[in-house]
Amino acid sequence: MSGPDRPSGDKLTVARRRDRSGSGPGIVDDLLVTAPVIGSPDMTVREAAMLMTERGQDHVVIPLPGGGHGLLTDADIRAGVVAAGRDIDTTVREFVTGPVPVVRRGTAAVDALTELLDRDLTAMPVVDPAGAVIGVVAAVDFVAAPAGPGMSLRAQVSRAGSVDDLQSRSRRIPYLMADMVRREQPVHEITAVASLIHDAVVRRALELVLDHHPELDPGSLTWLSLGSNARREPVLTSDIDSAVAFDDDVPDAQITAYRAAFGEVDEILVGAGLAIDRNGALASKPLFARTHAQWRQAARGWLDAPLENKGMIFTSLLLDGRPIWGDQGLTAVGEVFGELREHRGTLGVLLAEALSYKARLRSMRDVLTRRADTFEIKEHALTPLVNIARWAALSVGSTALDTRSRLRAAAGSAMLGEAQAAELIEVFDVLQRVRLTYQVAQFDRGEQVGDTLDMKRLSPLDRSLVAQAIREIAGVQRRMANMSHYLPVTDQGGD
Repeated sequence: MSGPDRPSGDKLTVARRRDRSGSGPGIVDDLLVTAPVIGSPDMTVREAAMLMTERGQDHVVIPLPGGGHGLLTDADIRAGVVAAGRDIDTTVREFVTGPVPVVRRGTAAVDALTELLDRDLTAMPVVDPAGAVIGVVAAVDFVAAPAGPGMSLRAQVSRAGSVDDLQSRSRRIPYLMADMVRREQPVHEITAVASLIHDAVVRRALELVLDHHPELDPGSLTWLSLGSNARREPVLTSDIDSAVAFDDDVPDAQITAYRAAFGEVDEILVGAGLAIDRNGALASKPLFARTHAQWRQAARGWLDAPLENKGMIFTSLLLDGRPIWGDQGLTAVGEVFGELREHRGTLGVLLAEALSYKARLRSMRDVLTRRADTFEIKEHALTPLVNIARWAALSVGSTALDTRSRLRAAAGSAMLGEAQAAELIEVFDVLQRVRLTYQVAQFDRGEQVGDTLDMKRLSPLDRSLVAQAIREIAGVQRRMANMSHYLPVTDQGGD
């Protein structure tokens, strides 16, 4: 129901669940139930296995001489020793060759899970501020955490045996997100879980398609997630944007065949209930499917002449790129963009472009078309804030991707003070919560889900919060614009 047919005072609300088991922010400390099993590099694999059995654990943490910690798991022993026919009395140091990533005490459970899955690890040590290991977490430990149901769906998606099966399971994603909203879980946790599942859907779709194209080598490409999903901030309306980088020896004719296959992936995603912009960033399009050398050449051109060939648009898109298939290291574009701070003019142009998207409650177009009671929350609030965070992080040399982390990284810089960064993080959380809650309410009612808010359908509190958020963003934009006139570009990051 819309317009004059909608009853007066028809507020969009989401019914909260009385049973909020599994809700709450949840930190990684809550998942630790036993003390870590600590070994040494000089013990044998047999001794490590006996220690695991004695302690009832499937891991041994190995302190490394050069600092950091290694990790030997039961799965490592089965695959690297038993299956390979190696001597079980071999020392552990031959299997544990380097430090593994660790997670700090107090880290949000969903952030720890994201790190674990992004790096394709079986487990990670948890350390205190001094670096001492206080426990180990594995993927299975998150089943009872707030993100647990999402991880169950992710596993089901990853095991889907057919396109129909994949699409059927993927269409449950909005229902999962709606349930997390009803449980009042933090919005950044909801969107992080959604992005993890989206990544799994894309990967499985790509696997299923390439299985039917044996002439196309899955190892010759790196698939990049772009946009809000890459930043782990997707909502119900978010597009799944993508790009691909091919090995340099892949010929043009084969790239054309790959792009046709990626078009099949697009159709699978649409059938799975995910949104794609057919006129936007898609790996099936020539502009977003290039070799590493071609991406590198294009990126250098964007740095040298950002106003040509849609340089600023591509730069903003690729700065948000995150590999989800293939080489997980720094992309060819990332290598070039690492030099961006040395290009003063380009950095200044990017700042001007970022600040050109003004935060405002309504535009002149809204006034002229008599849409004064509606608000485009993405266009007039979130995009300006995301642009600020992207540029601010870039100015201090941070590679952080999500908006909250970018703001934290730039906090205290010349262009973004500590207090302002903290305010913008709070504003971002408020806007994302209002946006996602509004969309879930539309979804529950069978209405078309979108980013246009009817302000009359918001609660008085949410209307007030949105208005205050706009004022905060606009204030930061004005300050950054003023400072950019007299502060040298190279000093704007606060080096």
